[in-house]
Amino acid sequence: MIPLKLSLQAGKKLEILCLGAHSDDIEIGCGGTILRLLKEYPESRVHWVVFSASGVRKAEAKRGAQAFVGKAQLKKLMLKSFRDGFMPFNGAAIKDVFESLKDISPDLIFTHNRKDAHQDHRLIAECAWNTFRNHLILEYEIPKYDGDLGQPNFFVMLKDEVRARKTRMIMEVFQSQRAKHWFSEDTFNALMRIRGMECAAPDGFAEAFYCRKLSY
Repeated sequence: MIPLKLSLQAGKKLEILCLGAHSDDIEIGCGGTILRLLKEYPESRVHWVVFSASGVRKAEAKRGAQAFVGKAQLKKLMLKSFRDGFMPFNGAAIKDVFESLKDISPDLIFTHNRKDAHQDHRLIAECAWNTFRNHLILEYEIPKYDGDLGQPNFFVMLKDEVRARKTRMIMEVFQSQRAKHWFSEDTFNALMRIRGMECAAPDGFAEAFYCRKLSY
């Protein structure tokens, strides 16, 4: 498998935009990749946007962003309170949020898979592509009861220590989700193990993404 490296102009900081419909989506979908990128590019600037985060979920979203990114590298934290499960019916208001993000010119964008079974996830992915047409966008996956996992084409290999840190922080931060039968360390580790097997990761773990456009 041929590895790719991010190429930045001298003196330029890596700009990352993370988009999540719900307060734990980013951490589950690409938390390990974020941890790896920030270690390799310590001067990166991260913009973190969650569209459904209110009450205890808002507090968890804030803690999650700070845990995975850290205050020094967290350039923007935007937490909205759109109703979970009803985002397609608030499409105009959500599109306005994306329009407000156009002042950002990220080098790398993380968002949901456009074929995700959850309607909120699909809308965020569609708006991301409508708003950022000339950017590198990686669509992450979220394990769920619906069973919508597919065949990703972009893999980020993770060291075992990064895998363990990601899983530990998710379980510590998102206490409100522990009652869900699928929300467990075993679920998150299993998916990273499967993706690690598929890309022959040295430590056996990886996160996987769907990349629609990539130029070299």
